[in-house]
Amino acid sequence: MSKRESAKYKIDRRLGENIWGRPKSPVNRRQYGPGQHGQRRKSKLSDFGTQLRAKQKLKGYYGDVSEKQFRRIYEEAARRRGDTSENLIGLLESRLDAIVYRAKFVSTIFAARQFVNHGHVSVNGVRTNIGSYRCKAGDVIEVRQKSKQLTIVLESVQLAERDVPDYIEVDHNKMVATFSRVPGLGDVPYPVQMEPNLVVEFYSR
Repeated sequence: MSKRESAKYKIDRRLGENIWGRPKSPVNRRQYGPGQHGQRRKSKLSDFGTQLRAKQKLKGYYGDVSEKQFRRIYEEAARRRGDTSENLIGLLESRLDAIVYRAKFVSTIFAARQFVNHGHVSVNGVRTNIGSYRCKAGDVIEVRQKSKQLTIVLESVQLAERDVPDYIEVDHNKMVATFSRVPGLGDVPYPVQMEPNLVVEFYSR
Protein backbone atom coordinates (compact mmCIF):
# COMPACT_ATOMS: atom_id res chain seq x y z
CA MET A 1 0.00 0.00 0.00
CA SER A 2 1.59 3.29 -1.06
CA LYS A 3 2.04 6.21 1.30
CA ARG A 4 1.31 9.82 0.37
CA GLU A 5 4.13 11.25 2.46
CA SER A 6 4.84 14.13 0.10
CA ALA A 7 1.24 15.34 0.33
CA LYS A 8 0.89 15.22 4.08
CA TYR A 9 4.27 16.81 4.71
CA LYS A 10 3.41 19.56 2.25
CA ILE A 11 0.35 20.37 4.39
CA ASP A 12 2.53 20.46 7.51
CA ARG A 13 4.99 22.89 5.96
CA ARG A 14 2.32 25.08 4.39
CA LEU A 15 0.73 25.55 7.82
CA GLY A 16 4.05 25.74 9.65
CA GLU A 17 2.86 23.23 12.27
CA ASN A 18 3.35 19.51 12.86
CA ILE A 19 -0.42 18.94 12.90
CA TRP A 20 -0.25 15.13 13.35
CA GLY A 21 2.63 15.18 15.85
CA ARG A 22 4.75 12.96 13.60
CA PRO A 23 8.46 12.68 14.54
CA LYS A 24 9.46 12.71 10.84
CA SER A 25 7.61 15.93 10.00
CA PRO A 26 9.90 18.42 8.18
CA VAL A 27 8.47 21.19 10.39
CA ASN A 28 10.61 19.74 13.17
CA ARG A 29 13.63 20.85 11.13
CA ARG A 30 12.33 23.75 9.01
CA GLN A 31 9.58 25.86 10.53
CA TYR A 32 8.77 27.74 7.35
CA GLY A 33 6.70 27.09 4.26
CA PRO A 34 7.81 25.25 1.12
CA GLY A 35 9.09 26.97 -2.04
CA GLN A 36 11.42 29.88 -2.73
CA HIS A 37 9.35 32.33 -0.70
CA GLY A 38 8.88 30.05 2.28
CA GLN A 39 11.38 31.87 4.49
CA ARG A 40 9.88 35.32 4.07
CA ARG A 41 8.94 36.99 7.31
CA LYS A 42 5.33 36.21 8.11
CA SER A 43 2.95 39.17 8.09
CA LYS A 44 0.18 39.52 10.67
CA LEU A 45 -2.95 37.69 9.55
CA SER A 46 -6.27 39.47 9.17
CA ASP A 47 -9.38 38.07 10.88
CA PHE A 48 -10.30 36.40 7.60
CA GLY A 49 -6.78 34.97 7.26
CA THR A 50 -6.90 33.58 10.81
CA GLN A 51 -10.27 31.94 10.16
CA LEU A 52 -9.09 30.54 6.81
CA ARG A 53 -5.96 29.11 8.40
CA ALA A 54 -8.02 27.43 11.16
CA LYS A 55 -10.25 25.87 8.50
CA GLN A 56 -7.30 24.67 6.39
CA LYS A 57 -5.64 23.16 9.47
CA LEU A 58 -8.73 21.24 10.57
CA LYS A 59 -9.54 20.15 7.01
CA GLY A 60 -5.92 19.09 6.43
CA TYR A 61 -5.79 17.10 9.66
CA TYR A 62 -8.56 14.77 8.44
CA GLY A 63 -6.66 13.91 5.27
CA ASP A 64 -7.30 17.13 3.36
CA VAL A 65 -11.03 16.49 2.95
CA SER A 66 -12.40 18.20 -0.17
CA GLU A 67 -13.85 21.69 0.32
CA LYS A 68 -17.27 20.55 -0.89
CA GLN A 69 -17.37 17.66 1.56
CA PHE A 70 -16.02 19.74 4.44
CA ARG A 71 -18.63 22.44 3.90
CA ARG A 72 -21.39 19.80 3.90
CA ILE A 73 -20.12 18.56 7.26
CA TYR A 74 -20.16 22.13 8.60
CA GLU A 75 -23.71 22.70 7.33
CA GLU A 76 -24.90 19.53 9.07
CA ALA A 77 -23.16 20.63 12.28
CA ALA A 78 -24.91 24.01 12.05
CA ARG A 79 -28.34 22.35 11.62
CA ARG A 80 -27.93 20.22 14.73
CA ARG A 81 -28.85 21.36 18.21
CA GLY A 82 -26.09 22.58 20.48
CA ASP A 83 -22.71 24.17 19.88
CA THR A 84 -21.84 24.12 16.16
CA SER A 85 -18.07 23.86 16.73
CA GLU A 86 -18.53 20.86 19.06
CA ASN A 87 -20.93 19.27 16.55
CA LEU A 88 -18.36 19.79 13.80
CA ILE A 89 -15.66 17.93 15.74
CA GLY A 90 -18.12 15.15 16.60
CA LEU A 91 -19.04 14.65 12.95
CA LEU A 92 -15.40 14.61 11.82
CA GLU A 93 -14.42 12.10 14.51
CA SER A 94 -17.38 9.88 13.53
CA ARG A 95 -15.92 9.29 10.06
CA LEU A 96 -14.83 5.70 9.51
CA ASP A 97 -11.35 6.68 8.32
CA ALA A 98 -10.85 8.83 11.43
CA ILE A 99 -11.85 5.94 13.72
CA VAL A 100 -9.53 3.51 11.90
CA TYR A 101 -6.71 6.06 12.43
CA ARG A 102 -7.61 6.69 16.09
CA ALA A 103 -7.71 2.92 16.76
CA LYS A 104 -4.09 2.69 15.48
CA PHE A 105 -4.94 0.15 12.80
CA VAL A 106 -2.81 2.30 10.46
CA SER A 107 -0.24 5.03 11.12
CA THR A 108 -1.70 8.04 9.26
CA ILE A 109 -5.10 9.45 8.34
CA PHE A 110 -4.14 9.19 4.65
CA ALA A 111 -3.34 5.48 5.07
CA ALA A 112 -6.65 5.05 6.94
CA ARG A 113 -8.67 6.34 4.01
CA GLN A 114 -6.79 4.10 1.59
CA PHE A 115 -7.09 1.14 3.95
CA VAL A 116 -10.87 1.59 4.10
CA ASN A 117 -11.15 2.20 0.33
CA HIS A 118 -9.34 -1.08 -0.36
CA GLY A 119 -11.97 -3.01 1.59
CA HIS A 120 -9.90 -4.04 4.63
CA VAL A 121 -12.53 -2.93 7.18
CA SER A 122 -16.02 -4.00 8.24
CA VAL A 123 -18.58 -2.10 10.33
CA ASN A 124 -20.94 -4.28 12.39
CA GLY A 125 -19.88 -7.25 10.26
CA VAL A 126 -20.53 -5.53 6.91
CA ARG A 127 -17.60 -4.73 4.61
CA THR A 128 -17.46 -0.94 4.22
CA ASN A 129 -15.12 0.82 1.80
CA ILE A 130 -16.19 4.47 2.14
CA GLY A 131 -13.84 6.54 4.31
CA SER A 132 -16.48 9.20 5.01
CA TYR A 133 -18.99 6.60 6.27
CA ARG A 134 -20.63 8.02 9.43
CA CYS A 135 -20.32 5.70 12.41
CA LYS A 136 -22.72 5.80 15.35
CA ALA A 137 -22.04 5.21 19.03
CA GLY A 138 -21.86 1.46 19.61
CA ASP A 139 -20.69 0.57 16.10
CA VAL A 140 -18.04 -2.16 15.94
CA ILE A 141 -15.20 -1.62 13.46
CA GLU A 142 -13.03 -4.61 12.62
CA VAL A 143 -10.05 -5.25 10.37
CA ARG A 144 -11.13 -8.07 8.07
CA GLN A 145 -9.59 -11.48 8.74
CA LYS A 146 -7.39 -11.59 5.63
CA SER A 147 -5.97 -8.14 6.42
CA LYS A 148 -5.03 -8.61 10.09
CA GLN A 149 -1.48 -9.73 9.31
CA LEU A 150 -0.64 -6.90 6.92
CA THR A 151 2.67 -5.23 7.78
CA ILE A 152 1.09 -1.77 7.83
CA VAL A 153 -1.33 -2.92 10.55
CA LEU A 154 1.20 -4.79 12.68
CA GLU A 155 3.65 -1.87 12.59
CA SER A 156 1.03 0.76 13.40
CA VAL A 157 -0.21 -1.05 16.52
CA GLN A 158 3.35 -0.83 17.93
CA LEU A 159 3.68 2.95 17.44
CA ALA A 160 4.30 4.72 20.73
CA GLU A 161 3.84 8.27 19.40
CA ARG A 162 0.07 8.37 20.06
CA ASP A 163 -2.51 6.69 22.28
CA VAL A 164 -6.04 5.49 21.54
CA PRO A 165 -8.54 8.03 22.95
CA ASP A 166 -11.06 6.89 25.56
CA TYR A 167 -14.10 7.18 23.27
CA ILE A 168 -12.80 4.22 21.27
CA GLU A 169 -12.37 0.78 22.85
CA VAL A 170 -9.81 -1.36 21.03
CA ASP A 171 -8.68 -4.97 21.22
CA HIS A 172 -5.48 -5.06 19.16
CA ASN A 173 -5.24 -8.85 19.50
CA LYS A 174 -8.52 -9.25 17.62
CA MET A 175 -8.15 -5.97 15.64
CA VAL A 176 -11.59 -4.83 16.75
CA ALA A 177 -12.63 -1.33 17.85
CA THR A 178 -15.89 -0.07 19.31
CA PHE A 179 -16.88 3.57 18.81
CA SER A 180 -18.28 4.03 22.30
CA ARG A 181 -19.41 7.66 22.06
CA VAL A 182 -19.22 10.79 19.91
CA PRO A 183 -16.48 13.00 21.39
CA GLY A 184 -16.34 16.74 21.97
CA LEU A 185 -13.38 19.00 21.24
CA GLY A 186 -11.85 18.45 24.69
CA ASP A 187 -11.83 14.67 24.21
CA VAL A 188 -9.87 14.62 20.94
CA PRO A 189 -6.05 14.24 21.27
CA TYR A 190 -4.96 16.83 18.69
CA PRO A 191 -1.17 17.40 18.80
CA VAL A 192 -1.77 21.09 18.00
CA GLN A 193 -4.52 23.51 18.99
CA MET A 194 -7.58 23.29 16.77
CA GLU A 195 -10.03 26.20 16.67
CA PRO A 196 -13.35 24.98 15.27
CA ASN A 197 -14.99 28.18 16.54
CA LEU A 198 -12.95 30.10 13.93
CA VAL A 199 -14.08 27.59 11.26
CA VAL A 200 -17.69 28.37 12.22
CA GLU A 201 -16.95 32.09 11.94
CA PHE A 202 -15.36 31.53 8.51
CA TYR A 203 -18.43 29.78 7.09
CA SER A 204 -21.00 32.02 8.79
CA ARG A 205 -19.61 35.29 7.39
